[in-house]
Amino acid sequence: QSWSRGMSYCLHSESHLDTGPIYVRENGKLHVVNQGAGGIQNVTPKARPFSLFSRSFSVELCMNREDDRARRQRTDHFIFTYTKEGNLRYSAKSLFSLVLGYISDNVDHIDSLIGFPEQIAEKLFSAAEARQKFTEPVTGLRALQKFTEAYGSLVLCSLCLRNRYLVISEKLEEIKSFRELTCLDLSCCKLGDEHELLEHLTKEALSSVKRLLLKDNSLSDAGLHRMTAPVRVLKKGLENLLVLDLSCNPKITDVGIGYLLSFKKLNCLDISGTGLKDVDAVTKRLQMQIGLVHSKVPLKEFDHSNCKTEGWAEQTVLQWEQAVMEAMKPQDNLKSRVATLHFYGKTHRIEEVVKCTLVEPETKASGNLQFYKENIQNCHLPLKKEVAGSHELKNNKKRALAEQETERTSKQKHLCLTVEDWDLLNTY
Repeated sequence: QSWSRGMSYCLHSESHLDTGPIYVRENGKLHVVNQGAGGIQNVTPKARPFSLFSRSFSVELCMNREDDRARRQRTDHFIFTYTKEGNLRYSAKSLFSLVLGYISDNVDHIDSLIGFPEQIAEKLFSAAEARQKFTEPVTGLRALQKFTEAYGSLVLCSLCLRNRYLVISEKLEEIKSFRELTCLDLSCCKLGDEHELLEHLTKEALSSVKRLLLKDNSLSDAGLHRMTAPVRVLKKGLENLLVLDLSCNPKITDVGIGYLLSFKKLNCLDISGTGLKDVDAVTKRLQMQIGLVHSKVPLKEFDHSNCKTEGWAEQTVLQWEQAVMEAMKPQDNLKSRVATLHFYGKTHRIEEVVKCTLVEPETKASGNLQFYKENIQNCHLPLKKEVAGSHELKNNKKRALAEQETERTSKQKHLCLTVEDWDLLNTY
């Protein structure tokens, strides 16, 4: 009875739908239900073609349909090539490349890369760099910080920003995120004493800098005082500095040079074009306290040929510069308007980008004031090959030793201790 009720319900509830034949197995036999007649026939089922989908059903292959812009930027999952016969052939990309592309598209959502293998991280950085993820305003900085926190100098060990003050102003936070730099060139950027980047130089993140070029940056004694304060007071900051270029900063005087005496590891120093009043006194002071000798010929350490951007982010810095140049292109259209103003007699001030040269005229006038340590072989000096120069170096050594002896004797004269003082010292 229950079976008949169920069958009658199936036959009369939705009889308007063409559900096809219905087969029921009972007592080991297969029965077919005839919906038209409403009866049950004990016949063998006929092979009737049954379509799973209707004739109007269609299938569409959708890839990255959620974002058309992202789909255009991403590469497809297939590699298309042509055979020798001219036929189009495609092959699927590897799972590694697909996953790498997906992660690089969402690189700003990575929590941390600390402990991640360097070989895979470099490929991930290159993939994100090819998609220009690090040029984006907010997400680019967040993604770059994940790499710099984990890999430090591998991301960038040397950074050359010579004459690129526009890049510094636009990408200051990104530049400050770099860690463990060994070489930093900020020449001809007109930063001044109060710039935020110069304050960042004193932080622990850049304590690894060994080569610092600050030529033509409108620095004064106040800027050197702030830059050397951590080294002088806390023995931190730029304590590992070996090469320093302060040329073409006319506001630096003898007082500012005195702050540099805290850099005990300094091997090469360039103070050409500064506002020194007593050059001889400064030369003697540098020689006596940190062992720097005045060079008669220009040093190769300051010809800017060895300073360049090196690391994973080399192309990233170039992308920043290209973005800045593209932003300045609309200003070129104003040249015709300026020419029209000049034609009709109206004065108009044109501000052009002033590029810095490696050898300034004022430097030639004031003379070459570059110093080096004699016992350091890293400073490549043509002066050592000259015979006359070697005699002068020997004489300078003798004079330095003689002056040291006179200072010792003068100090001993001032430090005349009594017997009671000696007894007190011996108790410690």
